[in-house]
Amino acid sequence: MKFKDLFKPVDMTVGNPVRQIVAFTIPMLLGNIAQQLYNTVDSIIVGRFVGDNALAAVGSAGPILNLMLVLFIGIATGASIMVSQYFGARQRDELSKTICSCITMTGIASAVIMIVGPLLSLPLLRLLGTPESIIYWCRDYLIIIFVGIAGSGYYNILGGILRGLGDSVSALIYLLVATALNIVLDYAFVAWFGMGVAGVALATIIAQLVSALLSIRKLARMTDIFNLKKEYLHPASKYSVSLIRLGLPSGLTQAIFSMSMIVVQSLTNSFGEQFIAANVIVMRIDGFVMLPAFSFGTTMTTYAGQNIGAGRMDRVLKGAREGTLTAMATSAVLTALILLFGKPLMGVFTTTEDLINLSYRMMQILAFGYIMVEITQCLSGIMRGAGDTVTPMWISLISSVALRVPLAYIMVWMTRTEDNPLGNPAMIFASLLISWCFGSLITLFFYHRGKWKGKAIVETSEPR
Repeated sequence: MKFKDLFKPVDMTVGNPVRQIVAFTIPMLLGNIAQQLYNTVDSIIVGRFVGDNALAAVGSAGPILNLMLVLFIGIATGASIMVSQYFGARQRDELSKTICSCITMTGIASAVIMIVGPLLSLPLLRLLGTPESIIYWCRDYLIIIFVGIAGSGYYNILGGILRGLGDSVSALIYLLVATALNIVLDYAFVAWFGMGVAGVALATIIAQLVSALLSIRKLARMTDIFNLKKEYLHPASKYSVSLIRLGLPSGLTQAIFSMSMIVVQSLTNSFGEQFIAANVIVMRIDGFVMLPAFSFGTTMTTYAGQNIGAGRMDRVLKGAREGTLTAMATSAVLTALILLFGKPLMGVFTTTEDLINLSYRMMQILAFGYIMVEITQCLSGIMRGAGDTVTPMWISLISSVALRVPLAYIMVWMTRTEDNPLGNPAMIFASLLISWCFGSLITLFFYHRGKWKGKAIVETSEPR
């Protein structure tokens, strides 16, 4: 294979299914690792150069930031499904109009978030009970991110379009460039210029804007696959409605999930700055351990979409089985490494020994759950790729919201003692483990039930 061939779209309707899945997942996994470095480098630099409270501030902003990103998540999910199915079915005109509609809708979503995000930041932080010692750092971080949100929105959605076309390598390269830039700017703004939390936010939005520009440049050159025309940028109702119909369940899921995380964050905040900082450290490492699950899940969406568009349900079922088993094995190895080398990893974020030990104990609670999450992500990816975004939505809401949120409060409440009147904060993580395991079981049930097989948006009479 020539080097330039790595940057071409991949047809996942032919060849060995598991090899196609793994080959597509590897650059996506590397890209997700790079993307996770955005938040991780932010945390490391503020933790080292500003202090543990600054580390807590960056982490406490996370749930509110995620809540504001639901519009992008919805557009990205709908785009990935439609692009992969139209690409698999070789329907050029529909593919072109879908991509152009995504570009326009992303611009609209960015404008909304730029206005609403800064206005709601401080009220939501107060609603969370964010400690006064970090609340204004959180506010400054959020406002800067929201003002520059267009770069993040366009990169994530255009990267999703590239992956839907089977090109995960270009998305990786652009993200690596942006990540390297982000690290350099983080260090410069915080260590050299003393900008604190605001510096890491500014570095992030600049780096994301660069990756977005590289992505749009790549798409503009793919004239052999689709047409990027000005007249298509006015979103036709057919494609806009389909994007909303397919993406809305995922967007609503993320919105409700983010609100539930805000509720749990309020419980976390009640245990003080040290536990908040420990939660930030665990979630940063958790973000890396989760990457195989998210990467395989996204690959499954593209794989299922292309093969369903081509009328190859036999390949969908085979790929779902083999891909899920491969993902579970990958997660098992990564989880073992995290448990073996967990404390040195915690030490990257802070030099406080008690904080390192507390973070490691919380990480041990979650360990087994990462393998179970692979089942949920992979099979949900298959269902979404087929056009069924509603079933994964209900599974996520039941397990991550309806079960996890009350369970966290109940388990903490049940562990209250005279010496520990607030309860055991470890129960917050135990409730998360239980919700992950429950989610994997109901995902298996609905996958084998099979109603997702009839949800395709593309009509194909016979396999190609």
